[in-house]
Amino acid sequence: MSRPQTPPPPVGERIVDVVSVQSQVAYGNVGNNIAVPVLQALGLQVAPVPTVVFGNTPHYPTMHGGPLPLDWFKGLLDDLEAREAATRAKRVLVGYLGSPEQGMALAEWLRRMQEVNPVLRVQIDPVIGDHDYGVYTDPALLPVWRDHLLPLAEGLCPNHFEVGHLSGRSPRTLDECLDAAEALLGDTTRWVVVTSAAPELCPPGRIQLAIVGDGVREVREHPLVPHPVKGVGDMFAAMIAGRLENGASLLDAVDRTCADVVEVLQHVQAQGWQELGLPRDIARRLG
Repeated sequence: MSRPQTPPPPVGERIVDVVSVQSQVAYGNVGNNIAVPVLQALGLQVAPVPTVVFGNTPHYPTMHGGPLPLDWFKGLLDDLEAREAATRAKRVLVGYLGSPEQGMALAEWLRRMQEVNPVLRVQIDPVIGDHDYGVYTDPALLPVWRDHLLPLAEGLCPNHFEVGHLSGRSPRTLDECLDAAEALLGDTTRWVVVTSAAPELCPPGRIQLAIVGDGVREVREHPLVPHPVKGVGDMFAAMIAGRLENGASLLDAVDRTCADVVEVLQHVQAQGWQELGLPRDIARRLG
């Protein structure tokens, strides 16, 4: 005879500050592999939800893995809801998605979570592609991002390539990039930070960012560190999310994050690493 199942005794309040929904790899530091340690270094509790599980990023000669099965993906989100983690969390950070079906399931889940947790903020890095590679995710994700996920987001962190696709514009100058970003603002979306803005007109050895929202229309510029590591955008978005959650203003979060990204990349370059890493001294300082 089987014993009746009883719920486990309470062991204290369940604490999750950020639910991070994005990629996971066995080798490298992209997606949740870099977002989770960044957010933890900023003193936040994280619940990572993988959208894909790969051996590494596609620029290596071999790669195995794939998108999480849809029923698994939905189940992970439902488990977070059942454990009251998502209903008490402060922020959901969304990055790389494995399929349009995942995007639709996530949008439905986010709408439900925002109904029961009105203070839940959604921040999206709408991973579509970039100028070097073109569109490198499923093209059918574009309308999912634009029509179903972005309207739920408080903030967006697209790159220049992505802000053009999402706004339906072809921005070239910084002013055009700022205008394209402002076109994405709405009743819910309060701010947009565009990375690698106006690359054709950027001064040599520099990178520009376009920032709009909450009365802000600003441009920031920082040194370019020439290193082809992947995951820099994921790290940037996580640093912004963590700093906003810790009470920083948007411009302060951007300025401090730019300085940290440059320092991390300089360290990675000096060490000769082929993958992104978060050095211990920088991780300690983030907190």
